[in-house]
Amino acid sequence: MSLELRRVEKKVGQDTHIYRTDLSFQKNSINILLGSTLAGKTTLMQIMAGLDKPTNGEIWFDGKNVTGMAVQKRNVSMVYQQFINYPNFTVFDNIASPLKITGIGSDEIKKKVGEVAELLKLSGMLNKKPNELSGGQQQRTALARALVKDSGLILLDEPLANLDFKLREELREELPRLFENRECIVVYATTEPSDALLMGGNTATLMEGKVIQYGKTIDVYNKPSNLMSARVFSDPPMNVSVIKKTGDTFSLLNDSVKWKSLGIKIKDGNYKVGIRPHNITTYKEGNNSVEIKGKVLISELSGSESLIHFRNFDSDWVSLSNGTHQMDVGQEAKLYMNVDEFMYFDENNKLVNHV
Repeated sequence: MSLELRRVEKKVGQDTHIYRTDLSFQKNSINILLGSTLAGKTTLMQIMAGLDKPTNGEIWFDGKNVTGMAVQKRNVSMVYQQFINYPNFTVFDNIASPLKITGIGSDEIKKKVGEVAELLKLSGMLNKKPNELSGGQQQRTALARALVKDSGLILLDEPLANLDFKLREELREELPRLFENRECIVVYATTEPSDALLMGGNTATLMEGKVIQYGKTIDVYNKPSNLMSARVFSDPPMNVSVIKKTGDTFSLLNDSVKWKSLGIKIKDGNYKVGIRPHNITTYKEGNNSVEIKGKVLISELSGSESLIHFRNFDSDWVSLSNGTHQMDVGQEAKLYMNVDEFMYFDENNKLVNHV
């Protein structure tokens, strides 16, 4: 079983919503669509589901061209970020609704609903109505309805976006386990890089209707093919600065920070360096740290992390440290950058080396 998007494009009038896209998802895989709002994630999922038609290209599922096939005839389930449940149905009837239209016997329906309800911790709530449930329980009900159908393709469009932090963390950890040993393809859309890292599987980074990179999640994170993909996969935003290499030394163009090239085999000249905020900290991390100073613009404490925005000469930077590290606005801060985690990009924004 596989899902293939072949040369898929979507245009509305003169506007291109999805540029030419070729993707292939395999059975028993979790695939993340990672990108900001309006990157094209929902449009791609609607095309995969059959809710929308591509302007050009084809959708192949399980070896068949399903481009013009109605969504009702496809073996697909979709869960949205809104809690979409039937308000007058009980939880049991909400979960059972896709089975009842297939003609399955009541005993089999009861068995399947019971199994998925137990999996999603809804067994004690089957007789309740959606308005009697918490937000997390309502979303579990929507997920249960998608799972009970045993669809070959399950599409999850930012399903945790409207949950509070605790519930989001809880469900995010559970989701990969829910799909273990299920004969299906899962596509999960999110704006959160942390979702992709926790879900694992494969990730496609998207920006403005274009798929920038697709591969194993950890590979896309550690070795983005270009600066755009690196930016998509960084939250808070990646720090980017123009640098120069002279001999075995790199430096910011204002020469405020210098570091050794550590065997990076690229020609002398100007490049861009990408540094994720968690690689700029209030403490030394790793074996190769360099100091950077700057004026504090914003200091945010969350209890477990400290986020510091600061300015080094005419450039603004972001630092993310574990723990509580109070700094006052306007203070001259001393921070440390982990050189081992720097990413270097050429004039075409292509990754040239990542130690």
